[in-house]
Amino acid sequence: MSAAGRPAADGGHGPDRLSADAAGGTHRPPVGDRFRRFRDGRRGGEELAVPPAEFTSYYGRPILKAPVWTWEIAAYLFTGGLAAGSSLLAAGGQLTGRAALRRAGRVTALGAVTASAALLVSDLGRPERFHHMLRVAKPTSPMSVGTWILTAYGPAAGIAAVAEAAAWLPARGAPGVARRLLPPVGHAAGLAAAVTAPALATYTGVLLADTAVPSWHEAYPHLPVIFAGSALASGAGVGLLAVPPGQAGPARRMAVAGAALELAGAHQVETRLGLLSEPYRTGRAGRLLRAGRALTAVGVAGALLGRRSRLLSAASGAALLAASLATRFGVFHAGIISATDPRYVVLPQRERLARRAAGPTG
Repeated sequence: MSAAGRPAADGGHGPDRLSADAAGGTHRPPVGDRFRRFRDGRRGGEELAVPPAEFTSYYGRPILKAPVWTWEIAAYLFTGGLAAGSSLLAAGGQLTGRAALRRAGRVTALGAVTASAALLVSDLGRPERFHHMLRVAKPTSPMSVGTWILTAYGPAAGIAAVAEAAAWLPARGAPGVARRLLPPVGHAAGLAAAVTAPALATYTGVLLADTAVPSWHEAYPHLPVIFAGSALASGAGVGLLAVPPGQAGPARRMAVAGAALELAGAHQVETRLGLLSEPYRTGRAGRLLRAGRALTAVGVAGALLGRRSRLLSAASGAALLAASLATRFGVFHAGIISATDPRYVVLPQRERLARRAAGPTG
């Protein structure tokens, strides 16, 4: 090829091109200067010509397969925490001689764990699937561990609740024997349920964090803390609703402890996860979590100020229960959103690769 037919070595900006530009009265800065001005639009006073990247995937499909869980699992997160908190409340009432508090906690725990089992079976589709999960025990599987926790907790909570009916039995004959035996058996079962309750309250947080869902997985240190606090707050709400203020001392202390844990954990997931905190702050999840924080604050304030008002104490208990429900659904929806938006998958991976390539810093 002749010299005229070859492109300039500088990509079309050789001496002939520069001369032509000068003859035409235009000035073109060198390529390097133009690139630097393009790269730093603010310093060069220019706007970037390239629009922000839109993260898409092949054929519009999500990069991750979003969880197929429906509202039943979000409700299961709530009822499991409510059962655990209620058993702890009942144990507090039992150990401090507050019969009304013990009774309210035990009955609520049985109702909540029954609802949990029904919601789990509904999500599984067929009841026998729950039974099949008991064929093996895998300590490395949060789902397997959770199934066994629920299996151990349920009968203990049930026996403790049934024992509350002992006073209604006749005093003679076989019912009389049951009337005498049920209270001590119920006390032992109630304490057993309380011992299992912390694991029941927190294993669901571990279960969510063990998935590939970005905003759940990255929040693995914080979700169990949020769920533990939420369980305590919901149990406290039961006590504040069900018993006179004079017997609700353990419930008020549980409310303060649960609110502290829940709010601290929620602050971490909303501020410390970088881009993956965004689903917890925006959209439906953000609205639910903000409502949960507000209701928690109202509930704790009412619990502390309503020591002599049954109406204010009950209102604070209702606020704490609503706060726990909103928090569980908020965390659930935040994870679903992070799994369906490709940028929550792509950008954190790029950041991890960049940190790995940079190596340890001195």
